[in-house]
Amino acid sequence: MQEKHIKFYSHIMSQDIDILISGHWGYPILMFPTSMGNYLQNKDFGLLDTVGDLVDAGKIKLYNVDSIDFQSFYAKDLPAHVKIYNYNLYTQFLKEELVPAIQRECGVHRIAVAGCSFGGYHCSNFAFKNPDLVAHMFSMSGAFSIKSFMKGHYDDNVYFNEPMDFMNHAESWKFNHMNIVLGTSDWDICREDNLNMSRLLANKGINHWYDEKRWASHDWPLWKMMFSEYVRKMPLYS
Repeated sequence: MQEKHIKFYSHIMSQDIDILISGHWGYPILMFPTSMGNYLQNKDFGLLDTVGDLVDAGKIKLYNVDSIDFQSFYAKDLPAHVKIYNYNLYTQFLKEELVPAIQRECGVHRIAVAGCSFGGYHCSNFAFKNPDLVAHMFSMSGAFSIKSFMKGHYDDNVYFNEPMDFMNHAESWKFNHMNIVLGTSDWDICREDNLNMSRLLANKGINHWYDEKRWASHDWPLWKMMFSEYVRKMPLYS
């Protein structure tokens, strides 16, 4: 696969964000790492290789972005209100700086987003907050709540980054166009999170695919199987 490492300067965050771009052309998929992972994690664990043929054929283009977990949810020395403030800046960077650059580069309006485990939180949080920017959402063993990191702190920044809360008040029609995939397994530690999100979406009449695999644990072999299947089933490049 053709690859390029870039440092994307965020004026919102006043720092560089590392990004791995795989492919020369194609429908863009913005991808997030798992907890405390970096922008190379999905490559290093073989997730990108599962769709390498589509990348090489110019059908999809992958954008793996660094997280700021050590400046937000996993920053043990920071108070909760600073953690969520920093993460909110990150979501603003995605919406106002990175995604517009991807849109221009790929000539599309709506993109796809994907992530495994805590990356599933990142991708679903972004998609649910910004439905007009996302056509396809692939959450694999995702979790959908950040309250355990907040130690009881709750403000507007928490609310608007807590999908289990703000989606209760979302207007369902805004998601009619979106292909939403919630992937999990019967041995997945995040199975209950996915069931709860699926129930929430179903109660609101939001169409989605709840996909529960069998005899697979919360780990890369499951996610590699899922990612290849989901990308190939969705009309990403039609």
